[in-house]
Amino acid sequence: MEIFILGFFALGYLILAGADIGVGMLLPYLGRTAAERRTVIAAIAPFFLGNEVWLVAAAGVLAGLFPLLEGELLSGNYLAVVALLVGWIIRDMGLWLRGRMPGARWQTFWDGAVVGGSWTLALAWGVIFTQILPVPIVAAVMVALLFAMHGLAFAGLRLTGELRKRAVLLTGGSGEGRTYALTAAALTALGVLAGADLDLAASAADPTTLSLLVPVTLALIPFLVAAQAWVWWTFRARVTGPSYL
Repeated sequence: MEIFILGFFALGYLILAGADIGVGMLLPYLGRTAAERRTVIAAIAPFFLGNEVWLVAAAGVLAGLFPLLEGELLSGNYLAVVALLVGWIIRDMGLWLRGRMPGARWQTFWDGAVVGGSWTLALAWGVIFTQILPVPIVAAVMVALLFAMHGLAFAGLRLTGELRKRAVLLTGGSGEGRTYALTAAALTALGVLAGADLDLAASAADPTTLSLLVPVTLALIPFLVAAQAWVWWTFRARVTGPSYL
């Protein structure tokens, strides 16, 4: 059961947060002007904080239920994990600060932070996956491009007009829903392959710890899923203008 819990949170993060990471990576392509970039960011604005909760939950499950594996992953991928955290912080700083002051230079700088942080996040995940599987380090670029394609498909589902046309141009015309499903499946397969290559059973916590933490975690999952579903339902309409970011 503990393996299911870890997989649930990890795969949920890859699918949900992978979309807003991909949108951030391709922000200059999707939004050619400051106004367009504001609208593109509005496509992910209601979701990105909630999506990050899945990573926090996955990290908590890893630390509590798989403490040995946590140590191995952190020590074996120290630089990639640091890069991931730095990219995460820079990306979020860009999203929060870009609209806090007027001026083209200010917004351009923080838009650059969104793009740079998003690429750093995607490439850091790519490096981590190449270390786990293991595959050549060049495959990290392919993982990053998968995040980008996932983001394009999500942008196609969220945007309208010319912005949507740009998003679907590289993802199969009007089939953004199909493309999103395919990229989500690819991210899921990537996560499953990485999980299968880890000795999860041998690195699990002792039975006493599992008997305490597993029921608590299972009880919290419905609340997380319900909150996520509520956010998606509330902001289900396509974006037509800028948001608070």
